[in-house]
Amino acid sequence: MKMSLLDIVQDILNDLDSDEVNSIDDTTESQQIAQIVKSTYFAMMSNRNWPHLKRGISLQAPGTTATPTHMTLSDSVKELSFINYNKSKVGETRKKYQAVRWIEPDDFLRVSNQRNSDEANIDIITDTSGIELLIRNDQPPTYYTSFNDSVVVFDSYDIAVDDTLQESKVQAQGYVFPLWTTSDSFIPDLPEEAFTLLLEEAKSRASLKLKQVQDVKAEQEAGRQNRWLARKDWRVHGGIQYPSYGRNNQKSIKDPTFRDGK
Repeated sequence: MKMSLLDIVQDILNDLDSDEVNSIDDTTESQQIAQIVKSTYFAMMSNRNWPHLKRGISLQAPGTTATPTHMTLSDSVKELSFINYNKSKVGETRKKYQAVRWIEPDDFLRVSNQRNSDEANIDIITDTSGIELLIRNDQPPTYYTSFNDSVVVFDSYDIAVDDTLQESKVQAQGYVFPLWTTSDSFIPDLPEEAFTLLLEEAKSRASLKLKQVQDVKAEQEAGRQNRWLARKDWRVHGGIQYPSYGRNNQKSIKDPTFRDGK
């Protein structure tokens, strides 16, 4: 069952044998617990990719022709899953959305550095980091990368179609960070079955921080809920997938040819 922030705070106060409240602002302790619930919630959101937080996202188009293949991710995006781009040519009315593939920054440079900078179809673009990039100007993008985990850099664009890549021609999905409001009626953005985990995790933290007492029961229940949610089959996509990406250190933008995972 879903619970409001006040419901969660009252439940924890009851277990701590503390004063009852009608609002999270009634006592200093209830305010402290509300803050503990918030930090617990965002810790939960950070340790896995929750299916309910996967959304269609937009990329901000470049504001200048000086960087025609640079697009910016919103700060609310936790992880970018894939990008499609409309690769229709001049005169074509049919939209042709096709995948643009992620490659690591070093591979991006290796591929682009093989291009001949003296050719008319190659633009020399200076990245925000100061390095030069050899960008093709006669075809839609094939690859993308990121040098700073916030700006997405594509390998090419078709100047005959657009002076820069266009936000309206991007299809992208990714995981976003949820919003939080510290109010009595606020309901954390969680699947219904995950509220027990949030409650028990917050209860364990509150017991230790406010009472200096370890709540063994709450910790055990939190562990059990965590294990159960980790292997739960979600209603869509048949459960969370845990693939091997072939690299130990994954950045927050991953190869779209892989299945989404933790």
